[in-house]
Amino acid sequence: MSKSTGVASRPVSVSDVSTPRAELFARVLDPASRANPYPLYAALRSEPVSRQSDGTWVVSGFDEIAALLHDPRISSDMTNAGQSAGGQSLIMQDPPNHDRLRAAVMGRFTPEVVESLRQEVHNLIDGLLDAVGSGTSLDLVEEIAYPLPVSVICALLGIPPQDEARFHGWADTLARTLDLDPTMSREEQAAIDHAFTELHHYLENLVADRAEHRGDDLVSGLLTGGDRGEPLRGQELLITVRLLLIAGHETTVNLITNGMLTLLRHPDILERFRREPELVVPMVEELVRYEPSVQFRYRAALADIEIAGTTIPRGSVVVLLLAAGSRDPGHFTDPDSFVPDRIPNEHFGFGGGIHYCIGAPLARMEAQIVLPELVRRLINPRLTMDPPPYRPTAALRGPRHLWIEVDGIRP
Repeated sequence: MSKSTGVASRPVSVSDVSTPRAELFARVLDPASRANPYPLYAALRSEPVSRQSDGTWVVSGFDEIAALLHDPRISSDMTNAGQSAGGQSLIMQDPPNHDRLRAAVMGRFTPEVVESLRQEVHNLIDGLLDAVGSGTSLDLVEEIAYPLPVSVICALLGIPPQDEARFHGWADTLARTLDLDPTMSREEQAAIDHAFTELHHYLENLVADRAEHRGDDLVSGLLTGGDRGEPLRGQELLITVRLLLIAGHETTVNLITNGMLTLLRHPDILERFRREPELVVPMVEELVRYEPSVQFRYRAALADIEIAGTTIPRGSVVVLLLAAGSRDPGHFTDPDSFVPDRIPNEHFGFGGGIHYCIGAPLARMEAQIVLPELVRRLINPRLTMDPPPYRPTAALRGPRHLWIEVDGIRP
């Protein structure tokens, strides 16, 4: 277990969670819980595998999640649980298709490619902070945390810089599909359909252009294949590029925003980080555990699964509540505290098993560059609203805005 040497965050109490256990996950999906879902997670962990009133099974304990992440009886293809699905990306497929598509991406999204983007990230954060100028307030999401990773992923995919702004609304809307929320309104579904259509048409044109004019970007690489993997074509290519575009920046937006929010809530740790910038590597890892961008993932049971003294029936929808497992007191000492040098730190912030996040190295690198620069250059940063307003999606959790006041910005 981890040794806690840090400063405790505000205590997480379950004393006010009187909801029946079978209704707890419905409350997790409720936007009113977005600012602090952790008491609900703690209540769910009292029975680490629990059936909800809608028939969903929620798995919230660390050991149980770890076991199911590596269990071939758990499927990422939600049609196995009777859920509708359009074009499915590799994160919603099982072997052998998953393995083939993942290999095609990993053959082009190499450590060398990630490292080649390091200077680009440095240049972007410098430029974005310079653009804030002498102002005394900023929205960290709109001015830093969104434009930086979207610029990086667009550069990787070969998308022209002038098109970057178009993805903000599309990605924000499509992220809502990560929640299998029965309360979603017709208006929300219509907005999702519209965003999907618009993005699909854009990517069709992008791929058609790359087919005629190959470059050194990732889309061209996926079209070529070569000795690093088979080429992708048609819908498989479009769906894979869509996944890389959205997942490649949405999670990093939340990592940067949640990271700065956590530091501002822990001014003693922020000051320590300012003095000890080498703390950044374990601290980013702790941020991924403590305030993960991805809170849970849906799975389908392919067979009856006995776990934690109960049986999940075949065909059930299963929720792997990753963020709850990453705060399990059976695995972590003082799990509700933010401990910037927590070691060891085995968490589910980037998932696990065969679906471990492809973009984890890029997200880590971006956060490890951006957060030290924010702490170094922002003079006396402070929150103007706490908690901030959150985005509606429960599975991909992060503030919609993070307003900060500063006394200035260092060069």
